[in-house]
Amino acid sequence: QVQLVESGGGLVQPGGSLRLSCVASGSIFDISAMGWYRQAPGKQRELVASITSGGNTDYADSVKGRFTISRDNAENTVYLLMNSLKPEDTAVYYCNAEGTYYSGSYSNLYKFDVWGQGTQVTVSS
Repeated sequence: QVQLVESGGGLVQPGGSLRLSCVASGSIFDISAMGWYRQAPGKQRELVASITSGGNTDYADSVKGRFTISRDNAENTVYLLMNSLKPEDTAVYYCNAEGTYYSGSYSNLYKFDVWGQGTQVTVSS
């Protein structure tokens, strides 16, 4: 009922910047939180940053001061601006969204917790 589409990944040199975008679509009633996770080869998926509908944010210690998460509630979109990228930031980045969707009408509301397909970020010279 809800789908996420990510974009903005790619290859960048150390010290460079990238901006990831994630758009949610479908029968969305509300989105309570959106976030970015990443998974490097041989490692577990980890939280990078998250943001609530009220704008409260949370960051992994490894990205604080370098990454900024933001969202456009009207467009159901979340962004991740990544500055001062390091080789250890190389990973597949996944978008996640939690909220409520409707089926047929607003009388039928259900919770959702969905993931995007992932976008590769490679930091290398």
